[in-house]
Amino acid sequence: MKVTKEIKEHNEVILEITVEKEKFEEAVVKSFNKNKKLITVPGFRKGKAPRALIEKAYGESVFYEDAVDFIFEETYPDAVKESETEPVSRPEIDIKEIGKDKDFVYTAKIYVKPEVKIGDFKGIKIKKPEYPVKDEDIDAEIKNMLERVAHIEDAGNKAIENGDIAVIDYEGFVDDKAFDGGKGENHELTIGSGQFIPGFEEQLVGKKAGDECDVNVTFPEEYHAKELAGKAAVFKVKINAVKQKEYPALDDEFAKDVSEYETLDELKKATKERLEENAKKREDSELSNSIMEEVIKITEIDVPDAMVQNEIDANLQEMEYNIKSQMPNITLEQYFSYMGMTVQQYRDSMKDNALNRVKSRLILEQVAKDEKIEATESDIDAEIEKMAEQYKMEKEKIKELIGQGGTDGLKEDILSRKAFDLLKEKVTIK
Repeated sequence: MKVTKEIKEHNEVILEITVEKEKFEEAVVKSFNKNKKLITVPGFRKGKAPRALIEKAYGESVFYEDAVDFIFEETYPDAVKESETEPVSRPEIDIKEIGKDKDFVYTAKIYVKPEVKIGDFKGIKIKKPEYPVKDEDIDAEIKNMLERVAHIEDAGNKAIENGDIAVIDYEGFVDDKAFDGGKGENHELTIGSGQFIPGFEEQLVGKKAGDECDVNVTFPEEYHAKELAGKAAVFKVKINAVKQKEYPALDDEFAKDVSEYETLDELKKATKERLEENAKKREDSELSNSIMEEVIKITEIDVPDAMVQNEIDANLQEMEYNIKSQMPNITLEQYFSYMGMTVQQYRDSMKDNALNRVKSRLILEQVAKDEKIEATESDIDAEIEKMAEQYKMEKEKIKELIGQGGTDGLKEDILSRKAFDLLKEKVTIK
């Protein structure tokens, strides 16, 4: 086998592979043995006709299709290795020469990892995001807990107040004409929830069960139904009933009912710690994103579209798996249809994010290479130890389950993490 390598623009590479005629003849014989039982030649039982007779009847190329597949499977991986090429796309195959007593020649067009030239990231300055937890944040969390255990009771003849639930019939009109989707019966509307058009809920405050009224509103300019956007409307509303929420006392008993804590003070303390932990995760995530965004800006890198599409494919596969685990009978196409878009529209919307993820990964790989960062056996062992604790399994069982591919994946993750830690050390964080 002979391999030549031609480097084109934009990380495109053409490999020309020449396979000796003897090797190609072996593949044709293999194809003949595979297919001869499927071919009928007058005067012979199936599978008994000589190859030469079959080729005379159906043409010399009758066995070439499978022969080419056999040759490709055997020679392409070796050609990639011999040419020291790292493909990031499936090969586009073009047959250059094929025939009896001829060498078989084909080309494989592939895209390879791009060269990554990182600027001086030591000069980057980042402002650290901060999300301090305030007393009102804790109060809001406690209020949410109260909402979850509140009892809803009929308020009788009570005038509607903010926070009450109005049970209403309504019908909307624009220019004295009812419009589609503007009618409802016995709808439970929490006043102050912002569920309806701005200005609607406020006009029900003070009304009582049995009252009827006109509610005058204007649809927002950005309203999703374009035929109603910016239009003035009148809703005919009837109050069928008024309900109110009854909340338990905010005391130690409440804390016991909604949590594992014995006192309200313990619940508030635990709530604060949880909010602080979430805030820290948010700060770390935004800081990481900011660092990578700045490093991307000073990096020269021409990412092949194949890498971006592969990233989107991986995202869609994960999404499909999650959808199937919750809704087994829903296809990916149906899911996106319910969301008001097609799979292709989603792919298009994901392109920029996928491109940045690919750039980030390539940058971290290059940093690890430039700085001679390594994933040691102890690093990998520590990761497996964490997995064993998480899944409550023996380490050796984890190793067996993840296999070599999983171990290689752990190495990549460790290298990326160490490379990012180095970036974080070198940039200036205000």
